[in-house]
Amino acid sequence: MRQKNFLIICGEPSGELHAAGLAGAIKKLNPEIKITGIGSGLLKKAGAEVFYDIKGLSVMGLFDVLKKIPKFLALKKTILEKIKKDNPDAIIFVDFSGFNLRLAKAINNAIPTIYYVSPQVWASRPGRIKTMKKYIKKIIVLFKFEREFYQKYGIDADWAGQPLLDIVKPTMPKEELLRNLKLSSAKVTIALLPGSRKQEIKRILPVMLKSARLIAKELNAQFVIAKPLQVEWNIYNSLIKCFHLNLKIVEDRPYDCMNIADFCLICSGTATLETAIMGKPFFLIYKTSLLNYLLYRPQIKVPYIGMVNIAAGKKIIPEFIQFGASPKKIANSVLGTLKNPAELQSIKANLAKIKSSLGASGAASRAAKIILDFLK
Repeated sequence: MRQKNFLIICGEPSGELHAAGLAGAIKKLNPEIKITGIGSGLLKKAGAEVFYDIKGLSVMGLFDVLKKIPKFLALKKTILEKIKKDNPDAIIFVDFSGFNLRLAKAINNAIPTIYYVSPQVWASRPGRIKTMKKYIKKIIVLFKFEREFYQKYGIDADWAGQPLLDIVKPTMPKEELLRNLKLSSAKVTIALLPGSRKQEIKRILPVMLKSARLIAKELNAQFVIAKPLQVEWNIYNSLIKCFHLNLKIVEDRPYDCMNIADFCLICSGTATLETAIMGKPFFLIYKTSLLNYLLYRPQIKVPYIGMVNIAAGKKIIPEFIQFGASPKKIANSVLGTLKNPAELQSIKANLAKIKSSLGASGAASRAAKIILDFLK
């Protein structure tokens, strides 16, 4: 009997985190299934055979996309050749919607297609709903409201819950890490998470550092920057050299950085949900190039960009976006919130409600079972 073979396609670190969790859960339910895909170390560790490294696939903004079109076309060709050669039993797309939806059209229903961590069509570019209905046979969503949204369009969608609930855990106690970093437990600790893409970091970290400098003038504070493993050190070193702050950079340990923090400044994206799960009060900061902002802002159909605000249906976390991302404004708001215990408690209570709405732990296992049952 032929060994079953699944192909997993992700393209960015946040997507690979979920792809690896899903691959591991599938292998646990059925160790005989062979999983191949594009990814990096995380997917390999989960038991998948990686035939293409995703390093350098992340894009931010129109010009970055245009610059990488030859790379994406070559990757699409590589994947289609792999499909022709291996004839997988299913293709699982994970996030990375700009590429994955084009790939799904090229596959044209020749193989069962499943989407895990689906495109946020409810937030922008609703025209993609038609593409998904035509070329994706099963969608597994992370939020309950997404299932209702897709079902309204007659699309087969299941809710598995939020896999981050099983992933977001610090690796050591708060006091131990503070000692290791030679930071004081008596000072206010503020974590800065400026994103995982180079372009994001170059635009957002300077705003965070300027805000931190203003905060430090009024408050006995210390700062930690969470550095993703895939981003070079020189980017951070060049940005922080002119800021004289009590500051540490911690590599590949975002949850530990959140855990030691009394407050966080977060770039929009997965980190906002991770911070909510950690129960840490935070503000969202986002800035892109003016041209990208003018191009993409009209496409956004929801009033907020932060996932916690979208999930709550109201603004529970302040968002400082583009022209509103003023260091003075951010610093004054942080200082005001830190000096207001009732406001801090309100933020924490709202984040706890969001966490409780994400479902129970074990989302990746439920998603794996949905996929195996669907393919029967």
